[in-house]
Amino acid sequence: MATRKRVVVTGATGLIGKAVCDALIVRGYDVVVFSRDTGAARQIVPGAASYVAWTPTDSGPWTAQIDGAFAVISLAGASIGGQRWTPAYKQKLRDTRVLATQGLVQAMAAAKTKPQVFISGSAVGYYGARDATALDENAAPGTDFLAGLVQEWEAAADKATALGVRTVLLRSGIVLDPDQGALAQLARPFRFFVGGPVLPGTQYLSWIHLADEVGLILWVLENEAIAGPLNATAPHPQTNRDFSAALGKALWRPSLLPVPGIALKLLLGEFADSLTTGQRVIPKKALEGGYQFKYPTSEAALQAIYRS
Repeated sequence: MATRKRVVVTGATGLIGKAVCDALIVRGYDVVVFSRDTGAARQIVPGAASYVAWTPTDSGPWTAQIDGAFAVISLAGASIGGQRWTPAYKQKLRDTRVLATQGLVQAMAAAKTKPQVFISGSAVGYYGARDATALDENAAPGTDFLAGLVQEWEAAADKATALGVRTVLLRSGIVLDPDQGALAQLARPFRFFVGGPVLPGTQYLSWIHLADEVGLILWVLENEAIAGPLNATAPHPQTNRDFSAALGKALWRPSLLPVPGIALKLLLGEFADSLTTGQRVIPKKALEGGYQFKYPTSEAALQAIYRS
């Protein structure tokens, strides 16, 4: 009997990580969950082959799991919208991404049998605040805090390429899920009939249904032609105004009451800038590579989420 492929996953208890682990287990992979709290991980992600204590800034017994693994999928990182971006929280955002990634790559460097593929989570924040110009994977990076963080994060991951590991930088947009993440926050005022676009409303929102986020990761895992940056976004990004209209329609609610950007600034601080600006990101490599999106439009995605 052939040896089952071992896949190491960090960030496995998060929205994307849990869905990825569940899909990998169904497909017969031996999933190794790296977690700071292995007890909680067993409850959230049942059925994995093993649960390994992981302190990303320190080497330890976990490094042995990297040696001989087929793949490493890194999805760890403190929530971008988790709280106001104080200097301390900005440092946490960096440490849980950059330092964690550096630790994984160092373990790959020390491994006798290196992983064949490294999928490192990234974000469309790489592109910074942009206008309506369509942005594929070759577009230049932005210059704001989030863009700088993502560039440093990707640079840490890309060092695995020099080790002979196929490395994919997964630049995810807003991942749509009704209970977690940005969509749950966007939908809340609609449920009270006070929903509407975030002003100015013309800023683009690049999103992806959770099923396609997972689908892209599984597709990348076995598609040896894919390497480097990969936009994990649906092929039809929309302005905030149009997305809000689609959300209101899916919830049977009006989309009439706009949210002033200044109000968000007072509430959220610097993080509000990422909501009042945006990027029109196109998944060029995925489309050219033949990936078939399950939910290419927000109308289809939101209808599936709220009518299922």
